[in-house]
Amino acid sequence: MSPEKQTQCIYLIPTGARVGLTSVSMGLVRALDRNGIKAAFFKPVAQLFRGDTGPERSTYVIRNTTELTPPEPIPYAEAEHEISAVGIDTLMERIMELYQPVAEDADVVVVEGLINMDEFEHANLLNKMIARTLDASFVFVSTPLKQDLSYLNSELRHSLHEFGGHSSERILGGIVNFVNAPRDDAGRLRPDLDIALPEHPITSETLLQECEIFKQGNLKLLATIPWLKEMAQSRTVDVAHHLNATILHEGEMEQRRIHKVFLCARNVEHITHVFRANALLLIPIDRVDLFFAACMAAANGIPMAGVVLTSANSEPKEEIMKFCSKALSSSGLPVMSVSTDSYTTATKIPRMNTEVPIDDRERINTGMNFVAGKIDHDWLKSLSSMQREIRLSPAAFRYRLVELSRQSPKRIILPEGNEPRTLEAAIICQKRGIANCVLLANPDEIQEIAEKNGLELPTGLEILDPETFRSSYVDILQELRKHKGMDRAMAASLLEDNVMLGTVMLKNGDVDGLVSGAVHTTAQTVRPALQLIKTKPGTRFVSSLFFMLLPEQVYIYADCAINENPDAETLAEIALQSADSAEAFGITPRVAMISYSTGVSGSGDDVEKVRKATEIAREKRPDLSIDGPLQYDAASTLSVAKTKAPQSAVAGKANVYIFPDLNTGNTTYKAVQRSANVISIGPMLQGLNKPVNDLSRGALVDDIVYTIALTAIQAGQ
Repeated sequence: MSPEKQTQCIYLIPTGARVGLTSVSMGLVRALDRNGIKAAFFKPVAQLFRGDTGPERSTYVIRNTTELTPPEPIPYAEAEHEISAVGIDTLMERIMELYQPVAEDADVVVVEGLINMDEFEHANLLNKMIARTLDASFVFVSTPLKQDLSYLNSELRHSLHEFGGHSSERILGGIVNFVNAPRDDAGRLRPDLDIALPEHPITSETLLQECEIFKQGNLKLLATIPWLKEMAQSRTVDVAHHLNATILHEGEMEQRRIHKVFLCARNVEHITHVFRANALLLIPIDRVDLFFAACMAAANGIPMAGVVLTSANSEPKEEIMKFCSKALSSSGLPVMSVSTDSYTTATKIPRMNTEVPIDDRERINTGMNFVAGKIDHDWLKSLSSMQREIRLSPAAFRYRLVELSRQSPKRIILPEGNEPRTLEAAIICQKRGIANCVLLANPDEIQEIAEKNGLELPTGLEILDPETFRSSYVDILQELRKHKGMDRAMAASLLEDNVMLGTVMLKNGDVDGLVSGAVHTTAQTVRPALQLIKTKPGTRFVSSLFFMLLPEQVYIYADCAINENPDAETLAEIALQSADSAEAFGITPRVAMISYSTGVSGSGDDVEKVRKATEIAREKRPDLSIDGPLQYDAASTLSVAKTKAPQSAVAGKANVYIFPDLNTGNTTYKAVQRSANVISIGPMLQGLNKPVNDLSRGALVDDIVYTIALTAIQAGQ
């Protein structure tokens, strides 16, 4: 580590068992990353509890959900042996050796401490010694076991005293996790209990007013993290492992989640309410009628979590499974069997380990994002006092998209309203305040799709049936295109396409932006925009860019979708449009004009075009950091830049890449996206009077959410 750079080390100390230390560690790493603070993670010593065979959870999760590669922690038994054999100082030297590479390039290192329990008698000693060795500051992690906060206050006060007292500059504050979690009378976490929130739930205000240690200012409250019920929604495969079930039909066992468990024994007409999304049905193996009903419900599009056939001393008859095979295959319904009866099986399910399985990446990411959003923003910013350019990692960029879009929610039209991914994305955007989405679709059809996919339509989500108002835009479209010879009949025919209808609505000012492409081609999405929306005043043409979410930061690639072979003037304009877009989305642009030659080392028409474009862009915008021609490796890699372009302020540090033609740009973005498994958002169109953006037809729900967010941001600019 260079002497002028002081990495901040935060040591998380659990005040007791089952405080959710792993979720807090992961969430803090994510929160730092979102705020442009380069975070690292370190678990010095691994604690494996009864029945846990490894790997160490936190380190494994960090490796598999981020680009960080923390070292393997020292097993607790090995650490204890080393303390008794050669002394604790030797162990600390070993820990420091592991820590140094982690801290080398980080602003903040999150260190996860050990839980102090009878079976780990040296835990607190190790916490103190490791923290001292790493020159760390402390954050306590605790949880209220009951509504009475006296026990929480006692735990925190004891820990505060143990690690230096309230006057210690090393103690940064406390995080209170699992607030208002469902617990039994003994204080044990019970996600299966349908316990309503107490009349006066614990909030940050409650803790500050009623918990003495926070009220008196002896400890700063850094986060109040409520219980998140989604974190208790196990996958069907997890329950299958817990029950040691025999798998009869795997289906979508890895993806489906359990929201509710139902014991089924009555006749079908009395239990139709149980056939619903995310329900796990416990059916006695001799109730073939109920099993058939479940298969029929699944075949009709109800995504149930699965069926458990109980009291099964042998597999169901072959002809029964054969009879249901088509329904099972088409629906993905998981089916398993257990030897215990329904009641016994139902009582075993709540006794599952409440920790999230280490391979459940969806639930892990949900928890990380949730915790990250609850940590004090000002405190996070204070952790890195270095004057530096904000580094936008993929997580930070996506977070910024959401925050910017929320500042002034816009009305975004989605012509593909009846497409399930688009519907789910619209629901998320509406709930999170990202945008006011307008779905073009039949409301009854939307309701049916929502019910089949277990989605709840939020208040305020606007659904417009295009059949009820399509004709009202015929005259508008005919007027817009009359110079091209369009008559009313032609306009009416074109408006049968919802993308065209949405684009006319955008042109008419009825909505603020449009997102399409989940089922339409790029041409079908972009062509109406080019015909109707036109370019901004002073802009000669439309270009496109992709946000490339590389592991370390976000890059911009342009133009990779629109302009086939731009001349020098056009190429310069693409560079300036892309630099403006970068700044609008929180990226300080360093623009590299890409060519097959760097500086003056090469010649030819293609290189000269890039050289001239660079000169034009510099003349128009002398405030911009822009250089070219640069080869891609010279633009992206500091070691290469030192050799090929040592005087360049851009080389080796570029984040906006302008390609000389569509062939180069499109090929490069696809090569990087596929071979490096990089997420790309785009193409985002630049230069239009109003924002229209395209989706990949393979887009995931999150891709659509973030595209809607950036469209909303464009609409507000």
